[in-house]
Amino acid sequence: MKALVCEAHGLPEALVLRDVALPQLKPGTMRVKVGAVGINFLDSLIIAGRYQVQPDIPFSPGSEVGGIVDAVADDVDGWSVGDRVAAMTTYGGLAEYVLVEASRAAKVPESMDLATAAGFGVAYGTAIHALDQRGRMQPSETLLVLGAAGGSGLAAVEVGKAMGARVIAAASSPEKCRLAAAHSADAAIDYRQEELRAGIARCTSGQGVDVIFDPVGGPLAEPAFRSLAPNGRHLVIGFAAGEIPSLPFNLALVKSASLVGVFWGAFTRREPDRHRANMEQLFQWHEEGKLTPLIDRRFTLAEGGLAIRHLMDRKAHGKVIVEI
Repeated sequence: MKALVCEAHGLPEALVLRDVALPQLKPGTMRVKVGAVGINFLDSLIIAGRYQVQPDIPFSPGSEVGGIVDAVADDVDGWSVGDRVAAMTTYGGLAEYVLVEASRAAKVPESMDLATAAGFGVAYGTAIHALDQRGRMQPSETLLVLGAAGGSGLAAVEVGKAMGARVIAAASSPEKCRLAAAHSADAAIDYRQEELRAGIARCTSGQGVDVIFDPVGGPLAEPAFRSLAPNGRHLVIGFAAGEIPSLPFNLALVKSASLVGVFWGAFTRREPDRHRANMEQLFQWHEEGKLTPLIDRRFTLAEGGLAIRHLMDRKAHGKVIVEI
């Protein structure tokens, strides 16, 4: 089979397309014929050797897939050859076939095509886990989403609205702010034109926000945290800005606020039943029209390195997809 392979840690331009052996079933797994792959920030980290889970070289990146079940291990129940599936893989997805853990897979409803499914799980799964289990967000609260035009940001905007929150989108251009508004954000802040704290004060009449969804990190983190209302929660999703921020601990004390880590990948393994319930809720919201995933660009398998570069350069407005 064909796969896009990382032969040495480095940049996405160094990935090579080559023939590799077909993966063989292991206990608890299914083999999936990949239809599409959702590209995520962790793909750039894992090929650089900077992700918290690091496979042996050589390996294929690709952290989530949509496809068709090709084979099922004897100890796996509830799945059959031919089932449509969306699965978190962490790595290995940029290939014609991939093994997936059955506990980290969800059946895709007929209402969703495989390209959409490939980009659905990580973004929307992270959003619902962050806002519900980690942030315990209530319908009456105000949510600030940083990086609101990216794949995870747009997902958080939509999930926040589905949960009944008032959503403020923060992004780096008027175009990105308009995109977030089109995906149901109630207000927007262009932090290239307006200082973030001033924008939050404007949008909340000086009251601050209750929950922050932060996949960006970098210099935005501290002014966002300073804008939390009492009992606010700052959800740490990732560091797309490339810089891990430092935060004075006294801010948490004086604001009675919390800094909350969100590691969705570990959650899917640790609490598979709760993960499946989250996905069922997300698929239901999608069928009801409350979630409208946006695909920014589609690439071929041979162009997988370009797809990762497109995301790394923060050019994506929505989800980047590689179609196999």
